[in-house]
Amino acid sequence: MNIDELKVNETDKGLVVRLHVQPRAKRCEFAGVHNGSLKLKIAAPPVDDAANRAIIQFLSLSLGLPKSRFQILAGGKSRDKVLQIRGLCLSDFLSGISRLLSE
Repeated sequence: MNIDELKVNETDKGLVVRLHVQPRAKRCEFAGVHNGSLKLKIAAPPVDDAANRAIIQFLSLSLGLPKSRFQILAGGKSRDKVLQIRGLCLSDFLSGISRLLSE
């Protein structure tokens, strides 16, 4: 999986990451890069915001950051989402995601 294809923007408010989400998977896991977006498999169904909450929970645990640092900016009802992460620099994010994708 090529982390170089991942499109992440660093802004004054934090990182902006595009996500491509597959809900109702067997388990939550990283699934690579899809068209420049970080692909996630999420066990929760896309009902009553459950998948969005599961995305934030999964990323919070995976990256070791509090859930309060994550916010879905766009795509709340879509598979393609835009996520903001506050308090994490681009190099730390990319090294963490690269490590998680290789597991």
